[in-house]
Amino acid sequence: MKSIATDAAPRPAGHYAQAIVHDGLVYVSGQLGVDPETGEKRLGSVEDQTEQALHNVAAVIRAAGTDIDRVLKTTVYVADIALWDRVNAVYAEFFGPHRPARAVVPTRELHHGFLVEIEAIAALES
Repeated sequence: MKSIATDAAPRPAGHYAQAIVHDGLVYVSGQLGVDPETGEKRLGSVEDQTEQALHNVAAVIRAAGTDIDRVLKTTVYVADIALWDRVNAVYAEFFGPHRPARAVVPTRELHHGFLVEIEAIAALES
């Protein structure tokens, strides 16, 4: 196993790694809408939060040596399922024609007032 750490994504705020690489897979910890350069919590629209969280996921995946077109599965946690269409629109634009497997988990609330958190599993380049 190998831990991944990059300044291109927010530093972990607890006892976890940004990602772990094992057996050709990258397991990316849940990413929130935090700007990695400033540490600012982007608590604006759900679209802004989703876009930033996806960029953070991508930064960690790239630091592991692969890219978003190798994402196998994501889990998207959303604080209010009524926001899902808006989250999905940003998600679809971000991934384009690539369609990873996905689970959507509605939650009552997320840490620090965020509306969306995204984790991912990606394959390394072979």
